[in-house]
Amino acid sequence: MIRVLVADDHAMVREGLSAVLAGDGDIEVIGSAAHGAEAIALAVELEPDVVVMDLSMPVMDGVQATRGVRGRVPSTRVLVLTSFSDRARVRQAIEAGATGYQLKDAEPSELRAAVRAVAAGNAPFDPRVAGALLPTSPAEDGLSPREREVLRLVAQGYANKQIATELGIAERTVKAHLGSVFRQIDVVDRTSAAIWARDHLPAAD
Repeated sequence: MIRVLVADDHAMVREGLSAVLAGDGDIEVIGSAAHGAEAIALAVELEPDVVVMDLSMPVMDGVQATRGVRGRVPSTRVLVLTSFSDRARVRQAIEAGATGYQLKDAEPSELRAAVRAVAAGNAPFDPRVAGALLPTSPAEDGLSPREREVLRLVAQGYANKQIATELGIAERTVKAHLGSVFRQIDVVDRTSAAIWARDHLPAAD
């Protein structure tokens, strides 16, 4: 059972989300928060698997709340659910620690699938916002074959240690490759790099 906390400033939205998320029986809504500060407090108290987080809330917005949840309860992942799809909002949320980003007009089945994906450690992004994490000028041609191999494994969810084992190289070498990749494709984290890889790298060289 995936334990979920819902954070949104509208009571009707919170109730609706609770009903939608419980639709398939494998998700349990264990609490709801009306603003970001309450979301952090409840996350600390309840330790949910996932917080479904609105961005525009009083007292404390969703970006600050995401940062607070991730800092206080590292085991809890955050799925942003909002109506904002602009580049600045998406980047702010990801930099604060959000694992996934969905828009409020998503189908109920899509939202439940996103919650499951976040709980499993994956990074579901609405296709309409994924592009906000990508650089405007793809730099695939500048990547070395080894950098492309490392990037593909990141996109598949491999940790640095797993990549090192898979490629037969040192973990510090993986970190060096990733640093180079991040600079070349103009991203700041693994989630953004994984999205870039899925959009720009072929399945295999």
